[in-house]
Amino acid sequence: MKKVLIINGGQNFGHSGGKYNDTIAENTLEVLKSFDNIEVQITNVSEGYDRHEEVKKFVWADYIIYHTPIWWFQLPNGLKKYIDEVFTAGHAKGIYMSDGRNAVNPQINYGTGGMLGGRKYMLTTSWNAPATAFTLPGEFFSEKSVDEGPLFGFHRMNAFVSLKKMESFHFHDVEKNANIERDMKLYRAHVKNVFEQELKPQLA
Repeated sequence: MKKVLIINGGQNFGHSGGKYNDTIAENTLEVLKSFDNIEVQITNVSEGYDRHEEVKKFVWADYIIYHTPIWWFQLPNGLKKYIDEVFTAGHAKGIYMSDGRNAVNPQINYGTGGMLGGRKYMLTTSWNAPATAFTLPGEFFSEKSVDEGPLFGFHRMNAFVSLKKMESFHFHDVEKNANIERDMKLYRAHVKNVFEQELKPQLA
């Protein structure tokens, strides 16, 4: 039995109600339920949490799936606070032990003190920006992808605690040109494909 932790970072703030990420989380759960050998826990950050219980969930999980909107090119404040509090509470308790360096030679091995080795994570993000803002020459993100550009630090954060990246999925143009039915169909196929590959040895 494989264990999946879904972290829903959507929240109600300004003109955002968090409903889009609720829908993504619901679709994730729907797909994962189609597998007989997956157990799921969900944390809805906006509903509150106990940081120490969240540490236990990270240690429990084989896979972590993050769902987050992007506000001003970064994580929303609620999810950022969640990560700050939970990862800090996880020091020497299953998330990370140190930054990995040794006083004998502090110039090397930074970022090798994570404790979540053997586990993987998937990131989904939702953007007002269209996909072309990341891919076309001369457009805003200078042909840098979401993962290599704005969310590079997020991925290094996960690497710091020894999580291995699975293929991300990014929703674009969700404010002005959303097609929820189309996008959720594509997303469900993505989740199904990723986990079929992950669980292939077990399903054989």
